[in-house]
Amino acid sequence: MADSKHEVERKYEATPETRLPDLTRAAGVSSVVHRGLMELDAVYYDTEDLRLAAHSLTLRRRTGGEDAGWHLKIPVSADVREEIRAPLSDALPAEIGKLLRSRVRAAPVLPVVRILSARDVHHLLDDDGALLAEVSIDEVLAERLTERGRGTTSAWTEMEVELADDQDPALLDAVERRLRKAGVRPSAAPSKLSRALSETSPEKGPSRKKEGKPAPRTAGEHVLAYAARQVAAIVELDPAVRRELPDSVHRMRVATRRLRSALRTYRKILDRTVTDPLRDELKWLAAELGIDRDREVLEARLDSRVAGLPVPLVLGPVRARLELAFTARHAGSRRHVDSVLDSDRYLALLDSLDALLADPPLLPAAVREPGEALPRAVLKDYDRLAARVGYARELGPGPERDVAMHEARKAAKRVRYAAEAARPALGKPAKKFSKRMKSVQSVLGDHQDSVVARDALRTLAVQAHEAGESAFTWGLLYGQEETAAAARERELPGVWDRASRPGLRAALKG
Repeated sequence: MADSKHEVERKYEATPETRLPDLTRAAGVSSVVHRGLMELDAVYYDTEDLRLAAHSLTLRRRTGGEDAGWHLKIPVSADVREEIRAPLSDALPAEIGKLLRSRVRAAPVLPVVRILSARDVHHLLDDDGALLAEVSIDEVLAERLTERGRGTTSAWTEMEVELADDQDPALLDAVERRLRKAGVRPSAAPSKLSRALSETSPEKGPSRKKEGKPAPRTAGEHVLAYAARQVAAIVELDPAVRRELPDSVHRMRVATRRLRSALRTYRKILDRTVTDPLRDELKWLAAELGIDRDREVLEARLDSRVAGLPVPLVLGPVRARLELAFTARHAGSRRHVDSVLDSDRYLALLDSLDALLADPPLLPAAVREPGEALPRAVLKDYDRLAARVGYARELGPGPERDVAMHEARKAAKRVRYAAEAARPALGKPAKKFSKRMKSVQSVLGDHQDSVVARDALRTLAVQAHEAGESAFTWGLLYGQEETAAAARERELPGVWDRASRPGLRAALKG
């Protein structure tokens, strides 16, 4: 089984003559203990076109040291990477292979670089002898293993400072100050692999710094930039969803919905004959992810409701029945999400999204100024929302109004996402407009959550009754949800009036 840890470290340039300065002068460090030398042998894997490296991921099979095995490192922030480990084996472990699928798709991963490291290790300890950090000086030899450049080597010396588990990252700053005073400077390469790939590249000549993409100027460029951010989010969240990390399903589903919404809103900019099939597939993916996300939301809501009741009002095995219901739902929904992410249909969707960004089906309106084309599209969605809110407000309480408010909620979400996409081009007016649409969406969303919760509570009450248990608590909770829904219905007119002020729409138009 794979396990994981957060790796917090910094790398520094060194030479064979580099020696550690007195690090006991760094705040918190009481002693430095030499732990000796070790030999590490790591083979790094990637696709032939280095897709993992392009996403700053590293995959290696390492022998030697205390953590021999397969390691997948996923960037979290500047100094932090999530390191996922699996036991040493000849073949890539399946659990790690799945975490790569959104990046590599059907492409095989192959050995690309072998790195041998002679590591001289020192431990930084506090007054109680507890480990604060590990400092190592590595003599590195890298060899290219790909067809092009095979056998090319590079050698260098570097220093690493890795924080021990649960230690304050401020220690890294204290150590770095001592290293800088001794003339040791941070490494320009973020990892051994990136340096090895650069220095053993078959392309000759000095390496050129990659230039960032120019800032979007036209309406089409702004829409594509927004779409690219959502595609990147879907791909990057895939491993987190597979590992059941908190909020990952929700964030992936939101990225899917944002992208689908943008393709619909801006269909005067991107040809819908190309984007409509993609929207259908994104709708499918959001719905499949929604099975697990809807369970999460409902479980949290009902848990909170029960926790808020006075103990005398909780009659019967309420907690046990809730746990039983959601444990079964969780197991089923997780299996379903895993099967979706492993499906050929999902991978085909990712390939199609890449193709959309690589060769976008731009229409003539795409070359217009964003201040002209984007507000028009946002306000068209706003008009649809206004009609749905108006219709819902005309209805009396009941199922028909519940459905109408749910339809208005979906429209509010679409307007909000449309304004978000336009925000880099339109600035503060789009930000304010999006914020007001979010307030409408929140009221309508909480109302819909109450509708779903009441349906679940009725089912739980029936099950409790059939089992000979008291249904009193379930009825009480049902009444609370009815009250919450009524409050949202009373709140909606005021929220909508603030969100629909003519000045907001005029500011959006510029």
